[in-house]
Amino acid sequence: MATAIFEVHKAVFERQALAWAQQFDQVCFLQSNGYSDTYSSIESILAVGATAVFENNTADTFQALENFKSKHPHHWMFGFFGYDLKNEIEDLSTSFPNPLGFPDTYFFIPQTILKFSAQSVEIISADPTRIFSQIMATELEEQEHPFEGEVVSRMSKEEYINAFEQLKAHIQRGDIYEVNLCQEFYAQPAHIHPLQTYVKLNQVSPTPFSTFFKIKDKYILSASPERFLAKRGESLISQPIKGTAPRGRTAEEDRKIQETLRNNPKEIAENVMIVDLVRNDMTRSAHPGTVAAERKLEIKSYRQVHQLVSTITCQKNNQISDIEAIKNIFPPGSMTGAPKISAMQLCDRYEHSRRGVYSGTVGYFAPNGDFDFNVIIRTILYNDTKQYLSFHTGGAITVDAVADDEYRECLLKAKAMLETLGTKLQEVAKTK
Repeated sequence: MATAIFEVHKAVFERQALAWAQQFDQVCFLQSNGYSDTYSSIESILAVGATAVFENNTADTFQALENFKSKHPHHWMFGFFGYDLKNEIEDLSTSFPNPLGFPDTYFFIPQTILKFSAQSVEIISADPTRIFSQIMATELEEQEHPFEGEVVSRMSKEEYINAFEQLKAHIQRGDIYEVNLCQEFYAQPAHIHPLQTYVKLNQVSPTPFSTFFKIKDKYILSASPERFLAKRGESLISQPIKGTAPRGRTAEEDRKIQETLRNNPKEIAENVMIVDLVRNDMTRSAHPGTVAAERKLEIKSYRQVHQLVSTITCQKNNQISDIEAIKNIFPPGSMTGAPKISAMQLCDRYEHSRRGVYSGTVGYFAPNGDFDFNVIIRTILYNDTKQYLSFHTGGAITVDAVADDEYRECLLKAKAMLETLGTKLQEVAKTK
């Protein structure tokens, strides 16, 4: 592999590169949209094509991926872990069908890497100059391709409230003390232009863990604001989100909403519970005594919402592999509840759809040993062959939660996806 750096107009060249990439069966584009913190590493990166692929829907996924990764040391590796790997990690099962058809796990070693910065692009490929010329010659399509289809809810409001009340009863009995109830919005038949849809989603809701991921006819279009797990040197970092509030219409209203969120006992309780859960999970991969909640209950503001975020870190035990460290904390605690296994069992009982990729994680392993994975939320999933489009939203239920409030939060989280598709919220009221 050769490396070359070219001066470019980033915004235009990035769009050309994404358009050029659509000819390949494997595409992963990750971008931070200018958001950064202590642990940020990549501004934006595009991986295309595959010299090797790992795909698994059977047992021993993590060991098999360990073997695959060991055959490709010091390579970039991009991919995802689907939520239903929980069934392999724990004694769980999922009875719902898989209409999207995504595998439980998929990773690839890319043929070409493009790393973008403000005024240049670094191309890592067998022939970087040829790749650069091809991208520069790519014409951008100006024609708009609007969403065709009707988005409906898998769970009516009445069904959601019934599931909510059942789960709250479990909390009151002491079976669990928090659970994340999710619902699916879907369209079939549906037709979108995946790249145009992703670009629009990123305009509507730019976030630090934005992702465009393609496997042949399947697409992950994500506006995730949440880091699941990253490794920087020998440090592991998780930044769970629990606590959501809408943006205000004015600066003053926005400030008041932030203050309300910052002091909301229910939202604080949710976040503290998940911090405890993540800390407990991280001890399995940590040097003893190094797990710490470095920052708690920080307000982070994005175009669509304010979020309450905490940061948990540890020093990784060098006897634990990177993939084992991910397995030890998977699935993301912010998407399950606590205790984790009981919460996941109850989600399977009361939800109406398979989560699949949703609530899982997508990201990369870098040649230097670092990795970074998001939580797959605020994400449109699409199977072009089946013309099936889907997105989920969810929220945490605690003993103090109110059903109508949590249902409204689900719709708030759906806002960016619906706006991207050009669908009004009231059009989602009926169910099929």
